[in-house]
Amino acid sequence: MSPARTTRPGPPEPGPFMTLHTAVVLLTAVVIGLVAGGLSYLSGTPVAGAVLAGLLSIGGSVPVLRHLIR
Repeated sequence: MSPARTTRPGPPEPGPFMTLHTAVVLLTAVVIGLVAGGLSYLSGTPVAGAVLAGLLSIGGSVPVLRHLIR
């Protein structure tokens, strides 16, 4: 009679790199930043100022979008 084999469960599979919620929030924030930066540039702001406006819009919209999109 052969000895009973016990199978050990392998390590759990890692979850996704980024959840769907995180992807939607970040993508929406980037779109908002692009729009804000583009509109700033079109209004006559220098390129550096428009980029800064876009980056600040992205950073400011992430916490708001995180709570709005559930």
